Amino acid sequence: MKLLITGGCGFMGSNAVRYFLKNYPDYRIINLDALTYAGNPENVRDIENDPRYTFVHGRIEDETVVEKIFSTFRPDVVINYAAETHVDRSIMDPKAFLTTEIFGTHTLLEAVRRHETSRYVQISTDEVYGSIADGVWTERAPFDPSSPYSAAKAGADHLCLAYWRTYHTPVIVTHSCNFYGPYQYPEKMIPLFIINLLENKKVPLYGDGGNVREWIYTEDHCRAIDRIVHDGRFGESYNIGTGERMTNLELTKKILLMLGRGDEMIEPVKDRPGHDRRYAVDPSKLITSLGWKPDTAFQDGLAKTIEWYRTHEQWWKPLRNGEYLEYYKKQYATAR
Repeated sequence: MKLLITGGCGFMGSNAVRYFLKNYPDYRIINLDALTYAGNPENVRDIENDPRYTFVHGRIEDETVVEKIFSTFRPDVVINYAAETHVDRSIMDPKAFLTTEIFGTHTLLEAVRRHETSRYVQISTDEVYGSIADGVWTERAPFDPSSPYSAAKAGADHLCLAYWRTYHTPVIVTHSCNFYGPYQYPEKMIPLFIINLLENKKVPLYGDGGNVREWIYTEDHCRAIDRIVHDGRFGESYNIGTGERMTNLELTKKILLMLGRGDEMIEPVKDRPGHDRRYAVDPSKLITSLGWKPDTAFQDGLAKTIEWYRTHEQWWKPLRNGEYLEYYKKQYATAR
């Protein structure tokens, strides 16, 4: 089987590339990535010479690049991880999110339709549902996004399901809780706080820290996508969740405790606009129909994540210093 994984140099995409190569020796992976600030070739350095792996530099909204990939490689499955994902950046520059999330998704869907690709999996977020005071969101919940990021993802998700209803394009949409684990760009909360503390810097906590988030370790998410790729039903949405929910303050104190630091390292900062108070999804459809369940308890996953960042300073130091990006932009521009 040939898998086109978009955004395969990003955090979740690179973990997915590595997961499928490890667990399916007969599969071939094509990785399409634009190498934006969060798309780091170092994330896939260990598998770049694997004969089953091919990297293509380009954007998912670029019709010429996408058409060439489909014509050349004829992928059987598309897994669309490519996205702008940081809410704070979406508040500063919404257009970039609309371009990638909506127009990029449209370009991929059109290619899937033209080439009669067997399956398309859209990687989305629980943020499309908006905040929920108590209880959990099921897949039937209406979308109520609060940020340009979640609005762009909601638009792309609607587009995917519209293609199923209109053209019978074989799409599946996933809505996941927050990811964490190795290779996550250090603007996100968990790696940012870990690295700040490793460098003896305070951690910036939004507002009162009472915002509730649900967390899934990267490998558990990869296994969920594995089940969906192989057995998910077309035209369906699947929530991916763990029940591991906590306030941002509780999460912060867990990180502080594991790194032997105290509350004096917390620096309260002004809350961001439109900050949803609580996310919670019901993953029972995925668990019941596809037999998936999370294996990694949050405490264990957090310990593994902290240890990874502690022992991979050579990976995150250049990101903090902004050293690698221009080099790789020039390298891949020349290669094309």
